[in-house]
Amino acid sequence: MDIDDYWAPGNHHPAYLLIKNSGMDKKIENNLRYSHNITTTTPIFAKEISKYNKNVFVLPNAIDEKEPQFIPTPVTSEKLRIGWLGGSSHLKDLEILSGLVNRLKADGLLDKLQFVLCGFDLRGTHTEIDKNTGQQRQRPILPKESVWYLYEKIFTDDYKTISPEYRDFLLKFVQEEYKDVENEPYRRVWTKHVSSYATNYNLFDVSLAPLEENVFNKNKSQLKVIEAGFHKKALIAQNFGPYQIDLVNVFKSGGAINENGNAILVDSNRNHSDWYKAIKRLINNPEVIDIMKNNLSNLVKSTYSVDAVNETRKNLYLSLLEKNKN
Repeated sequence: MDIDDYWAPGNHHPAYLLIKNSGMDKKIENNLRYSHNITTTTPIFAKEISKYNKNVFVLPNAIDEKEPQFIPTPVTSEKLRIGWLGGSSHLKDLEILSGLVNRLKADGLLDKLQFVLCGFDLRGTHTEIDKNTGQQRQRPILPKESVWYLYEKIFTDDYKTISPEYRDFLLKFVQEEYKDVENEPYRRVWTKHVSSYATNYNLFDVSLAPLEENVFNKNKSQLKVIEAGFHKKALIAQNFGPYQIDLVNVFKSGGAINENGNAILVDSNRNHSDWYKAIKRLINNPEVIDIMKNNLSNLVKSTYSVDAVNETRKNLYLSLLEKNKN
């Protein structure tokens, strides 16, 4: 068996009701007990799985750096661009950043920045239930019902940080690039195919990885770390779960720079202040960005290349086959 996500997400996850109503979480637990061997992506998740089955092995996520979307072709800008790239199940994670943009604007820092939201997507359906008959009807989701609309409100302080012209353009929800987007403090990037989504990393300099503390998120993989490293981007991440596997804070206690650091880590009890402080530090100390991205790139390329991980995978499978013979 191979598994890379915890099987029982919290009640605010989009798949929660589907999993609970189908009993899928219990079925997966039974599969864990019955499997001879299990592979997963991190030692943290392996420890959780070992409660059900001791024969668990770690094969981390990996990247083929020869794949075109992982060959960096960065777009330059005079602004420091802060990006987030992900899917539709991260509202609680991104709500950690609520108020961040407003504070940066109030302190006169927003003109030095551009926030880039990647993956904007209005596909999907909304289910309406007749209260009298219980009959369900599905219809296409409206733009303002989309979680991506809520994401965008976080990165624009409810559209107050951008020009009125750009606000009007965004609220038309047309899949076009705004003519003067380079001069705005926010950029919407529409979803791309899975074979090209990682090209979005070319549009920003610093990747954000906020993460709500819960058991589902604790057992996630560190894919954002790996992707940022292969694209040679700096990373600001939650000091929690998968981001504690590889990341070393570039700022020591007291503010001194750790030359071996490869990220800025934010403690959850400091969410209210330290995401802001991290970005402000990078504005004032741009040389730190180079330290972070170079150290992270060196780490992931030696550890998470698909060739290296597949060699480990091959050796594991061969050893299991040999063990089975005996």
